[in-house]
Amino acid sequence: MTHTGRTQYDVVVVGGGHNGLVAAAYLAKAGRSVLVLERQDHTGGAAVSERVFAGVDARLSRFSYLVSLLPDRIVRDLGLRFETRKRRISSYTPVGEHGLLVDNGSAAGTRESFVETTGSDRDFEAWQRFYAMTGQLAQRVFPTLTQPLPTRAELQRTVDDSAAWEAVFERPLGESVEAAFTDDTVRGVVLTDALIGTFTHAHDRSLLQNRCFLYHVIGGGTGDWDVPVGGMGALTDALADAVRGAGARILTGATVTGIETDDVTAEVRYTRAGAEETVHARHVLVNAAPYELAHLLGEEAEKPEGAQLKINMLLRRLPALRDTTIDPRTAFAGTFHIAESATQLEHAYREAVSGRLPSAPPSEIYCHTLTDPSILAPELIEHGMHTLTLFGLHTPARLFADDPRGAKERLVDATLAQLDSVLAEPIRDCLATDANGEPCLEARTPVELEQEIGLPGGHIFHADLSFPYLTGGADTLAARWGVGTRHRNVLLCGAGAVRGGGVSGIGGHNAAMAVLAVTAATE
Repeated sequence: MTHTGRTQYDVVVVGGGHNGLVAAAYLAKAGRSVLVLERQDHTGGAAVSERVFAGVDARLSRFSYLVSLLPDRIVRDLGLRFETRKRRISSYTPVGEHGLLVDNGSAAGTRESFVETTGSDRDFEAWQRFYAMTGQLAQRVFPTLTQPLPTRAELQRTVDDSAAWEAVFERPLGESVEAAFTDDTVRGVVLTDALIGTFTHAHDRSLLQNRCFLYHVIGGGTGDWDVPVGGMGALTDALADAVRGAGARILTGATVTGIETDDVTAEVRYTRAGAEETVHARHVLVNAAPYELAHLLGEEAEKPEGAQLKINMLLRRLPALRDTTIDPRTAFAGTFHIAESATQLEHAYREAVSGRLPSAPPSEIYCHTLTDPSILAPELIEHGMHTLTLFGLHTPARLFADDPRGAKERLVDATLAQLDSVLAEPIRDCLATDANGEPCLEARTPVELEQEIGLPGGHIFHADLSFPYLTGGADTLAARWGVGTRHRNVLLCGAGAVRGGGVSGIGGHNAAMAVLAVTAATE
């Protein structure tokens, strides 16, 4: 039997994804003894870069792929060598033989595209007003994400805009979007931010769509979705270096099998290299879904459900578009919307709710290498190769239960057919091939995300998102930071924490702050 040696730590972190690494780095820098236990043979969780295709030196952001919610202060505090790049193009949405281009660098060009697509500049003016509102919301709300949770009333006072509060926090987003915009395509482009990784519709009275929308438009205080230079693995590699540099220990290949606690000391059981081992800690931070935490504690919890398709592609060249007025290098530089008008989104949702794969699957694409080619080997760049990342909506895990392989094949075919409908050539004709002569295309359903990286139900946020304010009592410091559980010394530090969704490190930061606050109060 192999042993780690030390069996007592101040903090044990379960899971070496980016949030777990953030928490470990902060706590180790503060002088706490920290052990990170990671099931896989590498750290990073869903935020990794990998060579996906045999014999091809392209390091793709295999799962998570863009950065919005990561606060600059975490990068600074931990001394990370990591950077992102902004994208000038916000989005391009094909409409008939042309398309709607939103160019952050040219208001005049964007206005012209709106007029051509919608027939007037009415929706452009509405667009300007709507996103001025969300921009102000972002400036006011984003800084609160790394502070103790405000009450609802406190956050409302911070927002200090009754119209914005009503639109985002009070009534279904669909009502606000329909009141602001008249064009079906424009409405859909706005609504996509409410549906990424979230299976719901524009008029859901639970406001699940509003919660998703909020996190998508407040990132960084601007709402920008930026490209991680070097791929998403560059972030988690830098974090792992920071963890080790601060003196914490990381054990990979360590599968946690159970947690027991008396609220003072916790025992964590894990297996590694065929041996069963146990460590003890004052605090356990769990960088896994609340559903998985319940399992480790021997408790019951409702399993979440993911609803997205992820396709990674490597192309010999970017495809030509039916819209001959736009360069593919421009169209794919931002978010390229496919079958995402408001009507199409609603129809796809209704089909999925009824148990059918969407007949016209909505999805969106972006090209990492147009902003950051460094993830490709020099010879691939010289040959004009590019990556494409596709994220599909409204494909809940339940649709794959009876025939996982067949349903996946049908969905991928239908999704690529929708993409082909706006191209001048089939996307499969542009795919590169790997060392085995196979096309460079990898698709993952929610079922496969659960199997491969441990996301229950394939839910990318670990659970449904919550508004970033207190919804219950704050009887513990952990609850005040949004990371509390039923057990005082077992905290969530991942995406399932309040304010924890996306690649942000916020869940990890807040769990670390809660631990430091608790220990400061008791020392």
